[in-house]
Amino acid sequence: MTIQPIRPFHLALPCQDLAKTQTFYCDILGCSLGRTSECWIDLNLYGHQLVFHDCGGETLQEMHNPVDQHAIPVPHFGIVLTPPDFDTLAARLDGKVNWILEPSMRFQNTAGEQKTLFFRDPNNYALEFKSFADDRFLFEPFES
Repeated sequence: MTIQPIRPFHLALPCQDLAKTQTFYCDILGCSLGRTSECWIDLNLYGHQLVFHDCGGETLQEMHNPVDQHAIPVPHFGIVLTPPDFDTLAARLDGKVNWILEPSMRFQNTAGEQKTLFFRDPNNYALEFKSFADDRFLFEPFES
Protein backbone atom coordinates (compact mmCIF):
# COMPACT_ATOMS: atom_id res chain seq x y z
CA MET A 1 0.00 0.00 0.00
CA THR A 2 1.36 3.45 -0.83
CA ILE A 3 1.00 6.44 1.44
CA GLN A 4 -1.72 8.72 0.11
CA PRO A 5 -2.05 12.44 0.85
CA ILE A 6 -4.52 12.85 3.68
CA ARG A 7 -7.03 15.45 4.64
CA PRO A 8 -6.11 17.47 7.73
CA PHE A 9 -6.83 15.79 11.03
CA HIS A 10 -8.74 17.47 13.87
CA LEU A 11 -7.58 16.92 17.45
CA ALA A 12 -9.26 18.60 20.43
CA LEU A 13 -7.69 18.51 23.89
CA PRO A 14 -8.46 19.98 27.30
CA CYS A 15 -5.99 22.59 28.52
CA GLN A 16 -5.00 24.34 31.73
CA ASP A 17 -4.49 27.89 30.43
CA LEU A 18 -5.59 29.08 26.97
CA ALA A 19 -3.30 32.14 26.95
CA LYS A 20 -0.15 30.14 27.82
CA THR A 21 -1.16 27.43 25.36
CA GLN A 22 -1.68 29.97 22.57
CA THR A 23 1.64 31.68 23.28
CA PHE A 24 3.53 28.38 23.25
CA TYR A 25 1.96 26.98 20.09
CA CYS A 26 2.09 30.27 18.16
CA ASP A 27 5.38 31.78 19.38
CA ILE A 28 7.46 28.64 20.00
CA LEU A 29 6.04 26.11 17.51
CA GLY A 30 5.04 28.66 14.86
CA CYS A 31 1.37 27.66 14.58
CA SER A 32 -1.07 30.21 13.25
CA LEU A 33 -4.17 31.05 15.26
CA GLY A 34 -7.55 30.22 13.77
CA ARG A 35 -10.97 30.75 15.32
CA THR A 36 -11.15 31.50 19.03
CA SER A 37 -13.66 31.98 21.79
CA GLU A 38 -13.44 32.57 25.53
CA CYS A 39 -13.21 28.83 26.11
CA TRP A 40 -11.29 27.39 23.11
CA ILE A 41 -8.70 28.14 20.44
CA ASP A 42 -8.06 26.63 16.99
CA LEU A 43 -4.46 26.29 15.86
CA ASN A 44 -2.96 25.41 12.48
CA LEU A 45 -0.32 22.75 13.23
CA TYR A 46 1.37 22.04 9.89
CA GLY A 47 -2.00 22.20 8.13
CA HIS A 48 -3.89 20.21 10.78
CA GLN A 49 -6.53 21.57 13.14
CA LEU A 50 -5.44 21.41 16.77
CA VAL A 51 -8.01 22.73 19.24
CA PHE A 52 -7.60 23.40 22.95
CA HIS A 53 -10.58 23.73 25.24
CA ASP A 54 -10.50 25.36 28.67
CA CYS A 55 -11.82 22.59 30.91
CA GLY A 56 -10.98 24.04 34.30
CA GLY A 57 -7.40 22.82 34.40
CA GLU A 58 -8.11 19.14 33.69
CA THR A 59 -5.84 17.39 31.21
CA LEU A 60 -5.37 13.81 30.06
CA GLN A 61 -3.76 11.21 32.31
CA GLU A 62 -0.29 10.15 31.22
CA MET A 63 1.22 6.67 31.23
CA HIS A 64 4.55 5.39 29.87
CA ASN A 65 5.54 2.62 27.50
CA PRO A 66 9.10 1.30 27.00
CA VAL A 67 10.23 1.95 23.42
CA ASP A 68 13.83 1.74 22.21
CA GLN A 69 15.12 1.83 25.82
CA HIS A 70 13.16 5.00 26.69
CA ALA A 71 10.04 5.53 28.83
CA ILE A 72 7.81 7.06 26.16
CA PRO A 73 4.81 9.05 27.43
CA VAL A 74 1.36 8.00 26.25
CA PRO A 75 -0.64 9.76 24.99
CA HIS A 76 1.53 11.84 22.70
CA PHE A 77 1.01 13.38 19.29
CA GLY A 78 2.95 15.18 16.59
CA ILE A 79 3.77 15.33 12.91
CA VAL A 80 6.04 13.32 10.61
CA LEU A 81 8.19 16.01 9.00
CA THR A 82 10.60 16.06 6.09
CA PRO A 83 14.26 15.82 7.19
CA PRO A 84 14.93 19.55 6.53
CA ASP A 85 11.75 20.58 8.41
CA PHE A 86 12.72 18.31 11.31
CA ASP A 87 16.16 19.92 11.56
CA THR A 88 14.61 23.42 11.39
CA LEU A 89 12.11 22.59 14.15
CA ALA A 90 14.79 21.00 16.35
CA ALA A 91 16.92 24.15 16.08
CA ARG A 92 13.88 26.37 16.73
CA LEU A 93 12.97 24.45 19.91
CA ASP A 94 16.50 24.31 21.33
CA GLY A 95 16.49 26.06 24.72
CA LYS A 96 12.74 26.75 24.55
CA VAL A 97 11.15 23.43 25.56
CA ASN A 98 11.34 20.82 28.29
CA TRP A 99 12.84 17.85 26.43
CA ILE A 100 11.61 14.37 27.13
CA LEU A 101 13.93 13.04 24.43
CA GLU A 102 16.33 15.43 22.72
CA PRO A 103 16.63 15.25 18.92
CA SER A 104 18.20 11.90 18.10
CA MET A 105 18.22 8.97 15.70
CA ARG A 106 16.20 5.94 16.83
CA PHE A 107 16.02 2.39 15.54
CA GLN A 108 19.26 2.83 13.60
CA ASN A 109 19.95 0.40 10.77
CA THR A 110 16.37 -0.90 10.76
CA ALA A 111 13.37 -0.22 8.55
CA GLY A 112 12.10 2.06 11.32
CA GLU A 113 15.17 4.33 11.43
CA GLN A 114 14.00 7.83 12.20
CA LYS A 115 14.99 11.15 13.65
CA THR A 116 12.77 11.95 16.61
CA LEU A 117 12.31 14.42 19.43
CA PHE A 118 9.88 14.62 22.33
CA PHE A 119 9.00 17.65 24.45
CA ARG A 120 6.22 19.00 26.66
CA ASP A 121 3.81 21.84 26.09
CA PRO A 122 2.51 24.10 28.91
CA ASN A 123 -0.28 21.59 29.64
CA ASN A 124 2.34 18.88 30.19
CA TYR A 125 1.26 17.09 27.00
CA ALA A 126 3.98 15.15 25.24
CA LEU A 127 4.59 15.94 21.58
CA GLU A 128 6.70 13.88 19.21
CA PHE A 129 7.98 15.08 15.88
CA LYS A 130 9.83 12.63 13.67
CA SER A 131 11.37 12.30 10.25
CA PHE A 132 12.29 9.39 7.99
CA ALA A 133 14.92 9.65 5.27
CA ASP A 134 12.36 7.85 3.10
CA ASP A 135 8.65 7.99 4.02
CA ARG A 136 8.18 4.52 2.49
CA PHE A 137 9.52 3.23 5.82
CA LEU A 138 6.84 4.95 7.91
CA PHE A 139 4.81 1.72 8.22
CA GLU A 140 7.53 -0.81 7.36
CA PRO A 141 7.66 -3.63 9.95
CA PHE A 142 10.85 -4.27 11.87
CA GLU A 143 12.82 -7.22 10.56
CA SER A 144 12.57 -10.18 12.93
